[in-house]
Amino acid sequence: MAVQITRTTVEEFDQFVNLPENADRLYEFIGGEIVEVPSNPYSSQIAARVLVELGIFLKGKDLGHLTGEAGGYMVSGERYAPDVAFLRKARQPELVKTGYNPTSPDLAVEVVSPTDTGRKLSIKISNYLAAGVTVWVIYPEDREIVVHRPGEAARILTADDMLDGGDVLPGFEVTVSDILPVSD
Repeated sequence: MAVQITRTTVEEFDQFVNLPENADRLYEFIGGEIVEVPSNPYSSQIAARVLVELGIFLKGKDLGHLTGEAGGYMVSGERYAPDVAFLRKARQPELVKTGYNPTSPDLAVEVVSPTDTGRKLSIKISNYLAAGVTVWVIYPEDREIVVHRPGEAARILTADDMLDGGDVLPGFEVTVSDILPVSD
């Protein structure tokens, strides 16, 4: 039996998320579908580790904007809420105060949770790359981080490997085991 998927337009999505009853909920628009982003403490904890490491690196540098899971971005005509994102100030001096930021981030971090589907994640990665965004996809269960950079082959990093900021954040480095410690 085939599952019926209801497709909407981005305009319908924008109207939907602005309804008063959706004010405290987080949604993404992926492949024509409205997807609610569920709360997940474990994935949030891993994203927080990345956020802290990037925050420490960025402190005092005034290079750009660092956002967490509530920071939404317009990417290739869709709306995404990466777990962590970085946007250079040279591309956008100030973030918008409401709604989804119109400029896609330079770096998006997606922590894969049990509710994520491969199809939706694949769509997001493709659209991020098409928009010139570097993507770090963190797989907690496999203890791996897959780095996707526009125009390059994906790289799989494991516990002892160094995750680096590449061209987006030159000089940033952290070991994968600092993001995904064994004790989790």
